[in-house]
Amino acid sequence: MSDDWERIYTPHRMVYLRGGKKPKTTEAGKDCPFCIAPDLPEDEGLVFARGEHVYAVLNLYPYNSGHVMICPYRHIAEYPEINHQEMVEIGEFTQRTMRILRTVATAQGFNVGMNQGSLSGAGIAGHLHQHIVPRWGGDTNFMPIIGQTKVIPQLLEDTRQLLEQAWNEGVGLSPEEDF
Repeated sequence: MSDDWERIYTPHRMVYLRGGKKPKTTEAGKDCPFCIAPDLPEDEGLVFARGEHVYAVLNLYPYNSGHVMICPYRHIAEYPEINHQEMVEIGEFTQRTMRILRTVATAQGFNVGMNQGSLSGAGIAGHLHQHIVPRWGGDTNFMPIIGQTKVIPQLLEDTRQLLEQAWNEGVGLSPEEDF
């Protein structure tokens, strides 16, 4: 029966969605991964850019290569809770990260968004985070369905280093921007 919907299935994420690899709580200062990540060594935390109010980090369980999240340092759950400075910096980091991914990874499109609350699909509902998922023509294939395998062509640490280098070199900055 056809309903004209296209679907992308990610069965490899079911272990995570069922709680198998999730922290037991997401309380600030306890085991919230978004509170902990900025303080971890670079190769563990996967943070590649830091601002005054937010930071950019690779997703440990990516939907696609280069899957980035922009997170405020403050432990807040929903978008209406952010202050003006956080809102502006989230926007600036999102724009710049997209420009960098277009430049260094030749991304052809993006899925950008926030899942607010566990019922909306947020894996870590206690700490706000915005996803930036780069997309390419033909980036979905049979591997997740048949082989229960997601093909990620680059190690996370290699991707982190590439993005950090581009960020530090000023890639993605518009001439009028001053970060």
